[in-house]
Amino acid sequence: MVEDEVMTAMGTAVEQGRAGDRAGARRALTELWDTVGDQGDALHRCSIAHYLADLQDEIADELRWDQRALAAVTDLSDERARRYRDSFQVRAFLPSLHLNLADAHRRSGDFAEARRYLATAVEHVDALPDDDYGAMIRSGIGKVREAVEAGSRGPLAT
Repeated sequence: MVEDEVMTAMGTAVEQGRAGDRAGARRALTELWDTVGDQGDALHRCSIAHYLADLQDEIADELRWDQRALAAVTDLSDERARRYRDSFQVRAFLPSLHLNLADAHRRSGDFAEARRYLATAVEHVDALPDDDYGAMIRSGIGKVREAVEAGSRGPLAT
């Protein structure tokens, strides 16, 4: 596999955010997005938007980035994804992308859209690997489902 400088820089920014510097990570990822552009490499756009969504302070901004991530995945091929990581399959991205949209819509109070995206996440859950990542997404689907059924707009317990 070829070294992917954008994915490496993205990983560094994501770690920066996980270490508590959300504003710095948001700045770094926004700069990457600006470099890649709206028509750039689909893996880069999908990944950057996916992580940028998690770093937003406002739900409306989070939704916009989640929508960009989902839009970008439609341009992504398995062949391109596997050039970065052999195990990647585009279909396995879908449960997470739809789950994020379901949760953001839930927190914004749009339970109908939350249910719609949640149902789509469930439709693709069979594509998830049987590993910690797959377990995390499956668990997230259950948590968002419970919150939607309860009419909760609050953050999910971790």
